Amino acid sequence: MLCFASLASVALAASVAPAAAADAYDPWPGLVQDIFNNRPMNDGSDVIGIEMPARAEDAAIVPVTLRTKLSPGDNRRIKTITLVIDQNPAPMAAKFTLGPDANVTEISTRVRVNNYTDVHAVAELSDGKLYVTKVYVKASGGCSAPAVKDAEEAKNRLGQMRYRQFARPEQGPASNIREAQIMIGHPNNSGLQMDQVTHLYIPAFFINEVQLWQDDSPVLAMEGGISISEDPNIRFTYVSNGAKHFRAEAKDTDGHVFQHEWNADASGT
Repeated sequence: MLCFASLASVALAASVAPAAAADAYDPWPGLVQDIFNNRPMNDGSDVIGIEMPARAEDAAIVPVTLRTKLSPGDNRRIKTITLVIDQNPAPMAAKFTLGPDANVTEISTRVRVNNYTDVHAVAELSDGKLYVTKVYVKASGGCSAPAVKDAEEAKNRLGQMRYRQFARPEQGPASNIREAQIMIGHPNNSGLQMDQVTHLYIPAFFINEVQLWQDDSPVLAMEGGISISEDPNIRFTYVSNGAKHFRAEAKDTDGHVFQHEWNADASGT
């Protein structure tokens, strides 16, 4: 778990620095040490892909998609994918753990980007090795941007979950490939946003754990931080095992636990 002590003061100083200063400093070597214990990094261009806009329209809700690229004949599998936004105050945005039997091949979510930055995706494979790829994103101020919803509205929607399924071209009558989305109502306060009335910083308060199952079989889990956008959502593909129900559980930093279950073939909420 990341340490957020004194985060606001550190991040505020970083957020006012010009983009050029951020470009001049490369935090990645230090992050490899801090997050991955200096484990060797291998070229992941044939293992994991990452897609983000080169210039974000809104730094507080930047879309990111992670795609696995292992060939069908490869006997390795991806166990985890760690998303690192190098110049963010808390760089480890999320760590996704893929269910061993779910065959998750694509994960999309939305993140805050606080400065011009490299964004790395690090996949850990069943062979115990790490594989990395990166993109560069131009954005600034995403972690301190005011919340879209007011505090009362956010409180009323706290923990509400929606589940959706989407049709895919390969989904014929016999296909067991699914594409789904989980959406969770939560302000996901970063600790760097200012209350527009009191001019005080709003304490960090965010979803830090999400787990998804089809019946009792794990599909996907996420360990999240302050870089995940307000009202977190995760869109993903997986292979159905014929389960009757899809379950979700989310926890936040205040100890709330949110749970919901849906019919596995549901196409709405």
